[in-house]
Amino acid sequence: MRTLLDDVLEQVRSGALSVAEAKARLAAFEDLGFAKVDHQRSKRQGFPEIVYGEGKTADHIISIACALQARGSSVLVTRVDKEKAVTVLRACPDYIYHETARVLYWKKEQMPADDSQGYVAVIAAGTSDLRVAEEAAVTAEVLGSRVHRIYDVGVAGIHRLLSHLEEIQQATVSVVVAGMEGALPSVVGGLVSHPVIAVPTSVGYGAHFQGLSALLTMLNSCASGISVVNIDNGFGGGYNAALIHQLVHRGGQRIENAIP
Repeated sequence: MRTLLDDVLEQVRSGALSVAEAKARLAAFEDLGFAKVDHQRSKRQGFPEIVYGEGKTADHIISIACALQARGSSVLVTRVDKEKAVTVLRACPDYIYHETARVLYWKKEQMPADDSQGYVAVIAAGTSDLRVAEEAAVTAEVLGSRVHRIYDVGVAGIHRLLSHLEEIQQATVSVVVAGMEGALPSVVGGLVSHPVIAVPTSVGYGAHFQGLSALLTMLNSCASGISVVNIDNGFGGGYNAALIHQLVHRGGQRIENAIP
């Protein structure tokens, strides 16, 4: 399999790259002064570095995104508010902003939708959970997974969930997002034979303690096969689901081979 090192050495030999340019291409990270962009993340973990946008200025995001894009990496920036996204989009008009998910992204290639390679089910208990659910769904999609969204199927009206049972059972992995008492992942976990990633949200009345009650319910689930990420961490749920999905459907190949 041809590697980055092979490509760079060939370009040096042909004169297309100078030695200094080759060193920069092969460097483990790029120092922007305010940030060190990890260009070897995909080699180690299968996906390029993901940018956490909250707390960063629009100019910081633009600089980091351009550095990643220049190396041919897909770019995913999470927790970006609308005002900041508008500024970034002026500089990067080919990027896409998903307002509900608060995610900004650019993909080198758009992979065609193909359910024959399986899909990730993102299941949300209620409409109030959509912000977190969409963060999970968009993350998984940008990282190359097909996603089926199944929303507003909480346990208060469990017939809604059961009407989607076959679709859920055929998924490779499910991300289940819920607030309030956080019971939905336990129900789904008892109905499927694949991994379930539970995502508690800070949605609920009174004593839900900003999502702590849902988190504890999910950690104490009696159903097997459930893993739990932190409160409101849709990105973590979507990322883990994409890892599982690609490992299953690429026959154990290194995930980096699938990165667009």
